[in-house]
Amino acid sequence: MTPNSYGYGHAIGDSGDWAAWLLLVTLAVTPIRLAFRKRNWAVWLMRRRRDLGVASFAYAAFHTGIYLGKKVDPAIILSEAGEPYMLAGWAALALYVPLAATSNDIATRALKRSWKTLHRLVYPAAILVFVHWVLSAFDATTAWIHVGILVAIEGIRIVLQMRQRVT
Repeated sequence: MTPNSYGYGHAIGDSGDWAAWLLLVTLAVTPIRLAFRKRNWAVWLMRRRRDLGVASFAYAAFHTGIYLGKKVDPAIILSEAGEPYMLAGWAALALYVPLAATSNDIATRALKRSWKTLHRLVYPAAILVFVHWVLSAFDATTAWIHVGILVAIEGIRIVLQMRQRVT
């Protein structure tokens, strides 16, 4: 690959992919913790869940910055904003912002129990991220595979949480 061959398409795609992959890893931490409880590696991962989520947001913000930098003209951005794939992307980012802004110890202490409630916004944000990916992809196959991974992660989480409540 020559230095000039990495253009807008690669940058927007790669940054979006990394945002989605890190989001999947972040969401997978809870089922991993439920399934493997006190295993050292599960505890280690649990302690870094917030960092993974913030990294996912950083890539999403970078993804958005690349888009805005390419489009530059507010009229173009506004004309595209009503497209379903763009609405999903902007809505996902809007949900991501308060999550990232409150992913620190000060916010956790200040919000107390509300912090957990607020951070449940990650679930609709994840759905919107993957809707954005499916609708914006040239070939949605990879996006659909990742939707399947998201469904599996969430299905496992729900089953493990239900099992935990019974015992």
